[in-house]
Amino acid sequence: MSRRATVLLVDDEAYVRESLAELLSRREFEVRTAENGEQALAAERLEGCDAVITDLRMPGLGGRDLVAALVERRPGLPVLVLTAHGAIASAVDCLRAGAADYLLKPIEASALVVALERALERAARGRELAFLRQGARADAGEGERLIGESPAWREVVQLVELVAPSDTTVLLEGETGTGKEEVARLMHRLSPRVSEALVVVNCAAIPPELFESELFGHRRGAFTGATADRDGRFRVADGGTLVLDELNSLPLFAQAKLLRVLEDGTFERVGESRPTRVDVRLVCATNADLERDVREGRFRADLLYRIKVVPIRLPPLRERAGDVARLAEAFVAEFALRFGRATRGLESEALAALESYAWPGNVRELRNVLERAVLLERGPRISRASLPLASAGEPAAPADSSDLNLRRRVMAAERATLLAALERARGVRKDAAELLGVDDRNLSYYLRKHDLMSWRPGGDET
Repeated sequence: MSRRATVLLVDDEAYVRESLAELLSRREFEVRTAENGEQALAAERLEGCDAVITDLRMPGLGGRDLVAALVERRPGLPVLVLTAHGAIASAVDCLRAGAADYLLKPIEASALVVALERALERAARGRELAFLRQGARADAGEGERLIGESPAWREVVQLVELVAPSDTTVLLEGETGTGKEEVARLMHRLSPRVSEALVVVNCAAIPPELFESELFGHRRGAFTGATADRDGRFRVADGGTLVLDELNSLPLFAQAKLLRVLEDGTFERVGESRPTRVDVRLVCATNADLERDVREGRFRADLLYRIKVVPIRLPPLRERAGDVARLAEAFVAEFALRFGRATRGLESEALAALESYAWPGNVRELRNVLERAVLLERGPRISRASLPLASAGEPAAPADSSDLNLRRRVMAAERATLLAALERARGVRKDAAELLGVDDRNLSYYLRKHDLMSWRPGGDET
């Protein structure tokens, strides 16, 4: 086991409880016990519990009814039923009620442990599947590619290959669009945790009031709207890798709670008092200068020290000499296949334009430009005319260059930058915010400031 899972043993016979508790404790499980079904349903016994092993026949609330009650209160909690009175009918009845397995007494220690670990693994897979169905994880096929032969990029890949096999916390630093999430995915694929969950969380997208619930989960009834128990991202990632993107956007109170999890691997779900322990490899990513944020009081120094065990700086595309051509060829091939186009490669003028461009949005911007180019191109190869670099170029200077008023020139440049980002992102505000290096709330502020809230591609600026 990657961590000490907590198991609740329910049996009305003391010697059975004691013998099973000793057996599981020797196998490094944390064990709680209950004499009957009513005790097992007490909140203090269920909090932080990972699995239940119950006898079938007990005075009062029997094993079958306990299974049904647990399924209602704690969906996804694996329950194994033990009995000395084996019968096909009772086994089917328990399984229909929601039991994870049905085992006959006396049972060998190894068989019980195997059944328990198998049930815990299925429960973990169920949490991951529920998480994916919520759409909370980015598509693994989207985003930047790990393509490149430049010295700056080879250094990144070599460092990732060196640290991936360990459980060391890694901090990925780099501008928006440099491929931080894809590097984190590579680190997971090269780690011993590759068969476990990979959970990617955009911290900027989590409202402060929902931070605890999103990351740590909650119990039903813990707050208004909590109509069912929910596992947080840390629990979903148990045994695997958790990627916290845009970590700098977390408020200070959230940073304090995150620090505790990193120090001892435990947390409490909202509405619970017993801690849950997880084994998670953490990869953090940011496009901000966290040391500056520490100096300015926006980020905790102790958290920075804890996550910056191995910092990896991802170079901007302008520092990756020769990689633009390799990435461009790969993106053209990808989109030609996706859209069913016969486009193959780029004309020399188009490639020269790409290589001379500054790429403030880095690899993500290059990918978006070539997606549009493949859609627009009518010839066999991407031409310069199909590249939307004219409208996606550097911000224009103020129209009246004789006006040296600093405030007006800054405002004009700010507005031009917003328009360029909106045009480049084709009106998708999330993408525009990424190009600008701000979160969604800051983008809304700037759009209101410059009266651009109603801007649409191809329409009037206002």
